[in-house]
Amino acid sequence: MPKTDPNIVAVYPGTFDPLTHGHLDVIRRAACLFNTLVVGIGENPDKQPVFSQQERFDLMKPHIAALHNVRVEIYRGLTIDFVRKCGGRVLVRGIRDINDLSSELQQANVNLAIGGIETVFVLTSDQHVMTSSTYVKQIYELGGGNPSRLKRLVPDNVARMLAAKLGRPRRRKAGARTSRIRA
Repeated sequence: MPKTDPNIVAVYPGTFDPLTHGHLDVIRRAACLFNTLVVGIGENPDKQPVFSQQERFDLMKPHIAALHNVRVEIYRGLTIDFVRKCGGRVLVRGIRDINDLSSELQQANVNLAIGGIETVFVLTSDQHVMTSSTYVKQIYELGGGNPSRLKRLVPDNVARMLAAKLGRPRRRKAGARTSRIRA
């Protein structure tokens, strides 16, 4: 039987390391769909973060200040436990492409099975389809760390913080080849 409470709390979890314009697009759009949106800054044991959770929180705060039904919180542990703690009924996930959809569908089914929490997918706006936190870090590390180059992918405060945190990006020599080890 469906719940009749008209106040729907949704949770948009992620590492947000670093925060991108794509993340902010999903936040703004999800804020229009739900009474309350909680952005949860979590940890991923499979990733080595550039920014601490507190730094990610501080980087995000100015971008959600005008969204009165959105708040940001730091959490540790299982996302489904965080959703329950927030009183959430819905998880929000951004989808860029078919690869995202495939992995997010599996996770959504697990969250429904173990926690009874529904997942709503928000398709990324076309201008953010290729934006990924992983790509931002790789671009920076491979010499594209000029904040003016990154401003199409990340907010200015994030680009400046990347530069402060990672230092001067390394530059490849002209004509240098990179090798990849393949299994």
